[in-house]
Amino acid sequence: MAHRVTLIPGDGTGPELTEATRRVLEATGVEFDWDVQQAGTDVMEEHGGNPLPEHVLDSIRRNGVALKGPITTPVGGGFRSVNVGLRKELDLYAQVRPCKSYEGVRSRFDDVDLIIVRENTEDLYAGIEYEQGTPDAEELIRWIESKGGRLRWTDAGISIKPISVTGTRRIFEFAFDYARRNGRRKVTAVHKANIMKFSDGLWLRVAREVAAENGDIEFDDRIVDNMCMQLVQRPEEYDVLVLPNLYGDVLSDLCAGMIGGLGVAPGANYGEHAAVFEPTHGSAPKYKGQNKVNPIAQMLSGVLMLRHLEEQEAADRLEAAIAEVIREGRSVTYDMKPSRDDPTAVGTSQVADAIVEKLGVVVG
Repeated sequence: MAHRVTLIPGDGTGPELTEATRRVLEATGVEFDWDVQQAGTDVMEEHGGNPLPEHVLDSIRRNGVALKGPITTPVGGGFRSVNVGLRKELDLYAQVRPCKSYEGVRSRFDDVDLIIVRENTEDLYAGIEYEQGTPDAEELIRWIESKGGRLRWTDAGISIKPISVTGTRRIFEFAFDYARRNGRRKVTAVHKANIMKFSDGLWLRVAREVAAENGDIEFDDRIVDNMCMQLVQRPEEYDVLVLPNLYGDVLSDLCAGMIGGLGVAPGANYGEHAAVFEPTHGSAPKYKGQNKVNPIAQMLSGVLMLRHLEEQEAADRLEAAIAEVIREGRSVTYDMKPSRDDPTAVGTSQVADAIVEKLGVVVG
């Protein structure tokens, strides 16, 4: 039976990347029933300034799985981000960003294999903010001072950092389950509990409680600044890193840099009832329609989707085909060549051709 999947091409270079990814996914032999839905800046005018129409969300709710191309975050206006909107509306509380070295990718590191698990809904990204000079901010400052708190300066904007027992428990339960299902050996909680006793302190306390319930998986913890140093000194000592929202955003880019950049960094967002798979990079609108950008990150996101759909054999074959094309270094885009002006660089669709060929399908 074909897998019913919401397909969101995105905007900017998104449609090109998505089409290349669709082709290699179908070349695995897995059958898909694509439910194509449009979102992003290209449909904002049609939907009253909303880049994430409700019918797109309804499609994902029905199908439970979506593959999404990159979407531009509108500049100005009231809409923060399609990605943030998806996570909030569908409660996609767990973001997974694998960072894995592939032979042929230029990097200072050659043997990185990490999983970043980022809590998606709380922390400073919850969006609870009070603008400097507003009555609400001034009222909040007065309330803080009435409870014994002190601000160094009162002309401050304020962001609230909620971290709950419920949100923390479910992200660590997810992380231990993900580690177990994917043959990983260790989970590391990343925090700043030495300074933020009641938010990151709660995060660490609950992490240890969940770890005690999952004794078959090794557990440790690291303070976030030390974690950054550890990653660039000895990344081989770490496996699955679990982080609150802000730290997860920062360290996932650090780890992507360790494997060669966002062009090879896939991503997935999981909730109780839906999962959305997408590359971690942006939409690069200046390259729209030029058949130039690197589709590998979105293709690797497709590999994650295949694993989620329990198509393990197809996922393994597709990842192996992608890795072989990267290793050979012939049919890759300009950013993966030794020189960015290398005349042998190929386009987005030609990368897909090469991977399809590796999968044993004749390119027509």
